[in-house]
This record gives sequence, structure tokens and C-alpha cells, in this order.
Amino acid sequence: MLQTLRDAWNTREIRKKILFTLLIVVIFRIGAFLPVPFLDASAIAAMLAESEGGTIMNILDTFSGGALSQGSLFALSIQPYINASIIMQLLTYALPPLENLSKEGETGRKKIQFITSIVSLVIACVMAYAYYMTMRSLNAVTMFEGTFANVFVAIIIVASFAAGAQLVIWLGNRINENGLGSGISILLFTGIISRGPSAIFAMFEAANADKTLYIALFFVLLFFIAMVGFIVFMNDSERRIPVTYAKRVVGRKQYGGQSSYIPIKIAMSGVMPIIFAMAVMTFPGTIEMFIKPNPTSEAFWDQFYVGFLNFFNYNNPWYAPLYFVLIVAFNFFYVSMQYDPTKIANQLRGNNGGIPGIRPGKPTADYIKRVLGKITIVGAFFLGVIAIVPILTGVFITQIRISMGGTTILIIVSVILETIRMLQSQMMMRHHKGFLE
Repeated sequence: MLQTLRDAWNTREIRKKILFTLLIVVIFRIGAFLPVPFLDASAIAAMLAESEGGTIMNILDTFSGGALSQGSLFALSIQPYINASIIMQLLTYALPPLENLSKEGETGRKKIQFITSIVSLVIACVMAYAYYMTMRSLNAVTMFEGTFANVFVAIIIVASFAAGAQLVIWLGNRINENGLGSGISILLFTGIISRGPSAIFAMFEAANADKTLYIALFFVLLFFIAMVGFIVFMNDSERRIPVTYAKRVVGRKQYGGQSSYIPIKIAMSGVMPIIFAMAVMTFPGTIEMFIKPNPTSEAFWDQFYVGFLNFFNYNNPWYAPLYFVLIVAFNFFYVSMQYDPTKIANQLRGNNGGIPGIRPGKPTADYIKRVLGKITIVGAFFLGVIAIVPILTGVFITQIRISMGGTTILIIVSVILETIRMLQSQMMMRHHKGFLE
């Protein structure tokens, strides 16, 4: 990897892309420190510290690199775009017009991208207003005597959050066009990495308060190193289904007769099932921000509401098993959206290809479906184990929040591997001499 980075830096065109990407990253981090007017950042930080990683705001603060806890311009970060992308993926699978657009190549992709941008703007406005109401309930918003002045304050805060989210998307698109790697992934990676030093300091502060935690901290560190290696191994693992193509003679030329394979990655769904499950598990905690429970009341609704919130509490013993089950379920759902065994079998038959020992048509589709089911189970358990690691480590070091969890490590490792592969492919294109030399 170091040799690849060294060779890439010595290539003038790639060096320009690297420097441009670094410039966008610097702008992104500057925006994370630009305060939004009329907000008290200390009240927001105190609320996030008390919630113990159990709400969507804690996740947003992690992905934004602490921008939300500082009440800054980029507080929403890329979360509206992620939500819009998830919605568009589901709608593309469910609505035939969007499915047809996805099959129109570059033109259809640009139209879907434009619709995704509109959806992300709507979601950003809704999220900005919801967070404004939450911060107002925390007395973190500067209030004035006149109604018009307070409406003006609300408009400024909501517009600043929404504009910051759109600016983040714009910065990510600039990386896609002129930089290196996937822009949104790079910015998400930057936000998570920026929280690393503060999380490390928090762990050492806890260990200084209780010297016995140093031993637990050492084993947790080894465990996280092993987990990084495990993620790298699983991220590159795949099941290869062998495929052979029949020979055809056209005139004096012979076509086909080659052997190939269909690669099916174990972690084909990436981090999406975890994000889906995370949204479900943090939804009750988010509702609690708007509807406060009344534990002293004996009314049935109040008792039910308190029990409901406690069941989805981050420290509840049932939290981790339910989280694991949701990840497995969403992984199967996401894979079923991405892979159609019948379509793959029809494409093989159309190209005079087949799987050795399996008849073409429905038997081939059934075989691919069985293999896909087994791989999906392995991938689902892999994601589930990665996601519940922070919950288990919290038993030993309670200061570890979701920001130090396996989800963020999975994102970090995936972005690094993706960027290195892109560097290698660009180096190969620029150093390949061609068949004429």
C-alpha cells in the first residue's frame, strides 16, 4: 500500500487529484467549526453527552465529525444524502419508472442523481427544523421578545443547517469529478476519523480514573486491531461460481470455449444493513426528544411509553440481540434487491454459458439462489458481529460510545480499501504500454 501511495504521488495527474481532495477535506473541516447564529453549543454538547449514543443525533454527531455538538454549519453533514440514497434505492426497486431510468445508462443515472438531490434537500429541511425544535426545547436557541424576531431566528437556523448539508453534497460531487475516490465516502471517512483523538483521550481519562481499566483497555485495543484484520479479510472474500462458455464457429473463427466465474462477495451489501438497523433502533430515542416520558404517571399509555423507550435503550440487555436480528434481516432484504438469480441465469443462457454440472434455465437460477443464500447468511452474521462489538466492549469501558464501534471501523476500512483500489487502477491505466509497443 505504501508503495502504491509513493508511486501515485510521483505521478503528476494523480498528485493533482490527491491535493484537490485534501483541499476539499480541509474546507469540510473548516465548515464543521463555523458556528450557526443564535445557538448555544454547550447545551447541545451536554444533551448529546447524556443520551449515551442512543439517538440519531449521536450518530449524526459522529458522522459529522462533532459538527452537531458544536452547532456548526455542517451539523447535518451527509446524513440527508444518505437517507435520500436509501429511499431512492428502495423506490427504484419498487417503482417501474425509476427502475427503467436505472437501465438507461449515464442519462438515467444523471436523472436519478438529480431526483436524489431534490429528495436530500427536502430531508435536510425537515431534519433542520426537527433539530431546531429539539435545541429550542433544550434552551439552546437565543430567544427574543418579538414573535417576528423569533421567526427570523428559526429561519436563519433551519436555512443554515439545510444549506450546509447541500454544500457538503456539492463538495462530495467535486471530489467525484476532480478528486480521488468517492466524494461522499471520503467526507464520511473524514468526519469519523476526526472524532478519533477525542475518543482515545476519553478512554485514557477513564483509565486514569480507574487504574484497573488499563488492562481492559489493552485487550480492547488488541481486539480492535484483530477486528480490522478480520474486516479486511471478509471485505475481500468472495465465492466464485465457475462458468464455462460453449464453442461457436462463425465462418473461419471460433468463439467461446473459455472458462470464467461469477464472483459473489461475502460483504456485498457493505454497511447499508447496519445503517438501516441503526435507523430503526435509534428512532424511539429520537421520538423521546419531542415527546418526553412521564415515569411517575400510572396511566396505561405513559407506562407503555416508558417501557417502550427502556426496551430500546442502548444499555438494555435486549438491545444487542434485537440489533443483530435487524441487521441479518436487512442484509437479506438488501441482497434480494441487488441480485436476481433468474436474471443472471438468463444472461448466462443468452451468452451460451453455463455452470458445470447444472442444467441451464431454472436449475441454474435455483443453484445461484442456494449459493447466494449461504453467502448472505455468512455476510449477515459478519455485519452483525461487527455492529454489536461496541455494545459488548461497553461492558468493560462504559465511555466507549457508538462512535468507536465496529460500524465506523467498517466504514473506515472500506473507504481506505476502495481508495487504494482506485489508485492502483489509475496507476495501471497510466503505465500500461498497450499492445502496439
